[in-house]
Amino acid sequence: MRADAKKNHDHLLAVARDLLSAGGADASLRDIARTAGVGLGTLYRHFPTREALLEALLRSSFDALTVRAGDLEASDTPGAALVTWLRETVAVASNYSGAIKSMVAAIEDETSALHASCVAMKAAGTRLLGRAQAAKEARADMDGADLFAFVGALSWVADQPALASRSDHIFGIIVDAILISPGASKLPKLG
Repeated sequence: MRADAKKNHDHLLAVARDLLSAGGADASLRDIARTAGVGLGTLYRHFPTREALLEALLRSSFDALTVRAGDLEASDTPGAALVTWLRETVAVASNYSGAIKSMVAAIEDETSALHASCVAMKAAGTRLLGRAQAAKEARADMDGADLFAFVGALSWVADQPALASRSDHIFGIIVDAILISPGASKLPKLG
């Protein structure tokens, strides 16, 4: 990709991420192009459909969560590292309407544009869980599939207007169910 095309691509993704995560899940492609200061044709050259744009945003976010999990693996506190990653993953999934549905479907569908990113992210989260389990900080009777079920449930709660104000409280309950030490949900957030 040419340097100017790459710059436009990255700028469009940044603008779309800001508009969509700021509560504008229904922002039109025209609004995204206008806010980015490019023509609608430029946006369509990079992202021919709204779904293509959302896939690119999700792939970028999922890849960043995979990198983040790798960084957290170096932590001396595996339980806190897992909680930090879980909180950040739920935040990403809550930012984009339909992200959880896309993530779950992509893990099962090898032809999905999101498959590799979702599988890598799930594996990274599972490694964090495994570290916490090895340190006797997390329940031994759960696996990566359970962890992602919690991500889905917590993201759903955050997306429900009647429940959103309780999402932090419910997150704490879930974390206390995952981690062995009492009051685990009060662990400090890492970097």
